[in-house]
Amino acid sequence: MPLSDVILPRLLRRENLTRDEAAWAMTRIVNGEVSPVQVAGFAAALRTKGETTDEISGLVAALQASALPVGVAGPVVDIAGTGGDGLGAVNISTMAAVVAAGTGVRVVKHGGRAASSGTAGAADLVEQLGVRLELGPRAAARVADAAGITFLFGPRFNPGLRHAAAVRRELGVPTVFNVLGPLINPARPRHQVVGVADARMAPLIAGVLAARGGHALVVRGDDGLDKLTTTTTSHVWTVRDGVVGASVLDPATLGLPRARPADLRGATPECNAATFTALLDGQPGPVRDVVLLNAAAMLVAVDGRGFAAALACCVRAVDSGAARATLDRWVRASRREAARDGEPA
Repeated sequence: MPLSDVILPRLLRRENLTRDEAAWAMTRIVNGEVSPVQVAGFAAALRTKGETTDEISGLVAALQASALPVGVAGPVVDIAGTGGDGLGAVNISTMAAVVAAGTGVRVVKHGGRAASSGTAGAADLVEQLGVRLELGPRAAARVADAAGITFLFGPRFNPGLRHAAAVRRELGVPTVFNVLGPLINPARPRHQVVGVADARMAPLIAGVLAARGGHALVVRGDDGLDKLTTTTTSHVWTVRDGVVGASVLDPATLGLPRARPADLRGATPECNAATFTALLDGQPGPVRDVVLLNAAAMLVAVDGRGFAAALACCVRAVDSGAARATLDRWVRASRREAARDGEPA
């Protein structure tokens, strides 16, 4: 049955879908059973009506069911942003993931390439740092065991999303497809930090994570950054045991100086990799501060410790060289797994 028979007319009447109905629609999309025109109509109509937590939950459930499963011994944590803030910041999430892994927590980072050629996506950065992207589920899990961190390349593990990729690019306006990426990590981590640029979507995503029963932080900088920011305050939705609490975080209370937006701006994968390497080698400054703050959020998501204690732990991971050693182990482990026989690329 085409989406236009039932789903699209309901959305155009501004009627909300149930979780199961949204999951049915997304299953049809990822199976390649829906034309690009109907995919575009579905995304645009859902956006115009306004998405609900149940609808997003259903879309996520269908995408997770179609993904290649990855089994990594837990607890594990991920950090990712929705993008779309237009601020062109460096790869804060990916850098924070390495720092957090340097403290001893296990990280399963999920992401893809940049949507534009002038900036670096998570995959672009880790590839530039020397990490191999082509690993399958078993190899990626072995890297996590060996290095404490691994990367799941979105197109490799979520192949069904290719049916919506062209539509998403050509529409040129934000839709629900822009916010699903951080929610569909195939390892299904129970601990997450999700950065959201769209203020309207942040509490909805917190609701999706609360329904899962895990522990998470949903964050949005008050400068619009889809991360915790150091240019001003940030809003934080804390998800724990199915309950969502909202608060405001001022980095100044943690001893972090105010940055300017230009201080956090990124560029090409080569430039961002050089910035990160300098940070790991001890270079102080605004990028270090914002990376440490977001790495601290990952520790808060894992065990509920306070931000001050989490930040101190992340500072030690960088200053002791543990974060740099983690990156080196990650690169070596991914290359070793890429060279192994027995698992297709």
